[in-house]
Amino acid sequence: MTTEEEEVLRVSVSVLHHHSKLADSCCVRPGEFNQNNTMEDKAQIQEAIKTQGEVVRKLKSEKASKEQIDEEVAKLLELKAKIGGDEVKHQFVLKTAKGTRDYNPKQMAIREKVFNTIISCFKRHGAETIDTPVFELKETLTGKYGEDSKLIYDLKDQGGELLSLRYDLTVPFARYLAMNKITNIKRYHIAKVYRRDNPAMTRGRYREFYQCDFDIAGQYDAMIPDAECLKIVYEILSELDLGDFRIKVNDRRILDGMFAVCGVPDDKFRTICSTVDKLDKLPWEEVKKEMVNEKGLSEEAADQIGEYVSMQGGMDLAERLLQDPKMSQSKQACAGLSDIKLLFSYLQLFQVTDKVVFDLSLARGLDYYTGIIYEAVLTQAGVAPVCTEAQNGAPGEESVSVGSVAGGGRYDGLVGMFDPKGRKVPCVGVSIGIERVFSIMEQKAEASAEKVRTTEVQVMVASAQKNLMEEKLKLVSELWNAGIKAEVMYKKNPKLLSQLQHCEESGIPLVAILGEQELKDGVVKLRVVATRDEVRSRHTHTPRSTSSVLFLTLNYKQTPVHLMETLMNTKTQRRLIACHSSFKDLQGRKSPRGRIKCAQMKSSK
Repeated sequence: MTTEEEEVLRVSVSVLHHHSKLADSCCVRPGEFNQNNTMEDKAQIQEAIKTQGEVVRKLKSEKASKEQIDEEVAKLLELKAKIGGDEVKHQFVLKTAKGTRDYNPKQMAIREKVFNTIISCFKRHGAETIDTPVFELKETLTGKYGEDSKLIYDLKDQGGELLSLRYDLTVPFARYLAMNKITNIKRYHIAKVYRRDNPAMTRGRYREFYQCDFDIAGQYDAMIPDAECLKIVYEILSELDLGDFRIKVNDRRILDGMFAVCGVPDDKFRTICSTVDKLDKLPWEEVKKEMVNEKGLSEEAADQIGEYVSMQGGMDLAERLLQDPKMSQSKQACAGLSDIKLLFSYLQLFQVTDKVVFDLSLARGLDYYTGIIYEAVLTQAGVAPVCTEAQNGAPGEESVSVGSVAGGGRYDGLVGMFDPKGRKVPCVGVSIGIERVFSIMEQKAEASAEKVRTTEVQVMVASAQKNLMEEKLKLVSELWNAGIKAEVMYKKNPKLLSQLQHCEESGIPLVAILGEQELKDGVVKLRVVATRDEVRSRHTHTPRSTSSVLFLTLNYKQTPVHLMETLMNTKTQRRLIACHSSFKDLQGRKSPRGRIKCAQMKSSK
């Protein structure tokens, strides 16, 4: 060891000895102060656990939604995991990320039904579908959403492109049109979008959610595509039977003209528009306060805006505003009001005006809208009045709204933002708020006694005795090959009662039963689960075997009577079809070849 190293060692020992003396001389031992702090923290955590436990118990007693209870339970578990400080290993809490959720098979069955209804409507109106990436270049999304831009999820820079998760499906659609130089298309797109919003799970507001968009791009005569979009909203909401609804319409040009004649500076149009958009959530007093105190608008201008945004009506309101001394001074507003009149004339032809209201308080805060805008809302009781009287410049009271379920509008300039030469493609579209629709449908399903089927299995292949697994697999394979939805239990020797209970629980309508006697006779016993009626069907490995008969049995409503007569060429097949209780409505029906004679069925109880 060198002289220099010896000196360093001597100084280090001296410093350690000094610190040891200081610790011994103090009344508080080393680490004792931290321990006291830890005890205080534990007491606070225990108190928080007690409070949170009461919250959970209260929610359970009030029979709150499962999502809300799970969220509060997760908070309780997080608090319990903190007990013990650093010495206790942190307990990992299994939960979904904030603003997201899982969907069980029953919920997915409801979602699929809703999706099928919406897609069927879109296709009925001649739409084709596309898909776009779930993330876009950050600059693609920047500057398109006004004050809502802060809700965009930015992805961490991985040393390449700056990316963001898509906020909606409209901006990616506009980018798609510009990039592929498409000037005419009618498309629908159903996909997930992401918003860094404050979620309200029980009201169907999430951070990850589906949007169902329908858009028409191209140069067409005024208001015809716009009217079709409103007709689509009307059809979907009517078919889903969510309850009473109304569709509010307005025009951005009317709003801009209204702001101009009320004295709003040009540079405040968009920010005031975002504030007006809050009228469906906040009372006029609070909206006015934000305009004046936060946005710097004069009180006089705010009061004039209040007079206009209280107005609701139909074509008659548009005609009245065209004669208004102030609004008639704005060319923008007059153009918008003329289009509103034209729109209502088309809506009358589509027979949807009973649900549509011209509402000047509708603003929709997105920056890219340039013309007509609309929003569909559900109401709790009765048809919402189309016009209410205002008092003191404040919007009149209406039926209580339970939330927006669709919205959209015209955005003629958005595609031009992406085109190198600034070429515009006029577009109009609508987006269905599918998550809110799901929430309502789930609540209706829970309140209803009707059972929701989570599978589409038509036939269960079962056995009455042991050691028949091979025969069951042969039969179920034959059914699959014939296009029949069938299943078999994954046990070699299940009890017949267990197999029948599975059919009842899953809603499977028919069960094909194999037994030793049936195998000897070369037949399959077919039972209708609901009625327990049974027949024995000849089982052969031919195109007209049991699978063919089952196909007829399950699809009799879609099969023409004369075709069924042609296919039913054996007494066994006729007996088999006759056994289905639902088939009774076909008994005695006439066909080109005469009446169907349903043979007597064998019944076994």
